[in-house]
Amino acid sequence: MLLHPIMELVIKDHKHAGKEACIVFKIDQLVVYPAQGVGRIESITAQEVGGATNNYYVIRTLNNEGMLMVPVDNAVNVGLRSICDPEYGQLVISSMHNWSDFKGYSGQNWNKRYREYSDKLKTGDLAEVAYVLKELILISQDKELSFGERRLMEQAMNLITMELACAFDKEQYEIRAEIEDIFSEVLKGKDLQV
Repeated sequence: MLLHPIMELVIKDHKHAGKEACIVFKIDQLVVYPAQGVGRIESITAQEVGGATNNYYVIRTLNNEGMLMVPVDNAVNVGLRSICDPEYGQLVISSMHNWSDFKGYSGQNWNKRYREYSDKLKTGDLAEVAYVLKELILISQDKELSFGERRLMEQAMNLITMELACAFDKEQYEIRAEIEDIFSEVLKGKDLQV
């Protein structure tokens, strides 16, 4: 299934939305930190570092209860952003039905792919995370994934399912089931767990 050109445009334009403006997040707001996933802002605190006092968002990640401190003035630069809206989330899910952009692994060594996929996950952009997940699932139909590839695929799956679960007010396993259904022919008899 091909995406309507408007859907592709919206996905591309969403990456750049709001980058120029300084975004202010609030306590208790759900946010996405690149490669770490969804977290909740627990507080905004002032810390003195090197003689200068700066404000920090204190974020507890939902996946592992880890704590992050992100400088308020640098939040946009490090990629901190709000959870996607449900409409954009649905566009991302719909884009996973389109396999026409699948590159596969022919002529490309694993190290190069690993760096490319890692860089895409680090952007924190949901469409990029979906692309990595789709690529790795489709590669798995032709070859056994290495441990590193399976780890990247599971990281991408966790990042996308956590954010979409928050955006759609669903459970993470429900989003995972929906994605696995998209790739049911490819995944038949395969375990996505590392």
